Amino acid sequence: MAEAKLFELKNGTMQVKVSNFGCTITSLLVPDKQGNLADVVLGFDSLEPYQKGEAPYFGCIVGRVANRIKDGKFALDGVEHSLPLNKPPNSLHGGHKGYDKVIWEVAEYKQGDNPSITFKYHSHDGEEGYPGDVSFTATYTLISSTTMRLDMEGVPGTKPTPISLAQHTYWNLSGHDSGKILDHTIQIFSNHITPVDENLIPTGEFLPVKDTPFDFTDENTIGSRIHEVSIGYDHNYVLDSGVEKSGLKHAAKLRDPSSSRTLNLWTTAPGMQFYTANYVNGIVGKGGAVYEKHSACCLETQGFPNAINQSSFPSIVVRPGEIYKHSMLFEFSAE
Repeated sequence: MAEAKLFELKNGTMQVKVSNFGCTITSLLVPDKQGNLADVVLGFDSLEPYQKGEAPYFGCIVGRVANRIKDGKFALDGVEHSLPLNKPPNSLHGGHKGYDKVIWEVAEYKQGDNPSITFKYHSHDGEEGYPGDVSFTATYTLISSTTMRLDMEGVPGTKPTPISLAQHTYWNLSGHDSGKILDHTIQIFSNHITPVDENLIPTGEFLPVKDTPFDFTDENTIGSRIHEVSIGYDHNYVLDSGVEKSGLKHAAKLRDPSSSRTLNLWTTAPGMQFYTANYVNGIVGKGGAVYEKHSACCLETQGFPNAINQSSFPSIVVRPGEIYKHSMLFEFSAE
């Protein structure tokens, strides 16, 4: 049985620690404009709390299907499938034991100027109720002094299956232990969200964000209108207005005014869940820091939630002979 371990990627400017348990980023150090390093992701000092299920998806890759599937049910090619209702009444982030809670194999680990690590995992037919075998890889690479890339791939075996992975890091660019992120600014390159019902399942509509508290087409503080959105943001943004470079769309720009640390996120995915850690409540993390509600935000690029049951959404079905691909670029700066 493979064991959970920590691996380090560093290039002289940034340092990332990542585990083969759930492909989890446990720490990520980047400089501010003075060159001071801070760890900008929520997490734990050791792997034990992750393995005990104490993390609300800190830093991991979730799948086979990220986000919610209504009633844990879907039909594919006329066959009904039932999934565990681990977040009743829905199935969330792959079920009771999604890919965030399994040990991935280390396929390759390279040091040097552009250090990288590739994890692989073979998901079997029927795992957490999903049809078909799928072979997955996930590669984290430091492609420049302050840029990290993540490339995820899934190759189905003999059956079609829904696939939609997401990277679930909780970001606080002031430092993981610095409290709420309501004064961070964010710009989201999106003109629409997919509005949800009382169980957080999209209705199938596309709601223009203009003149709503969901409008971050221009940079604005996260806290400026958060009180108008029940307990906080937990919504899928349609990435329909970002410029493209090298096949990736600009999804979001997150900035901490106190340190000037900035994260520009680019992705190949059609949507992004913007989540403001609404359910984080008194979790004791690294160095004894206590993480409370709104102490970070997640920028989870993804297929749309419940897309498998919503014909108006981009399909997340991958068939034998096709390859699922999802790439993300995390560009850090101090501006």
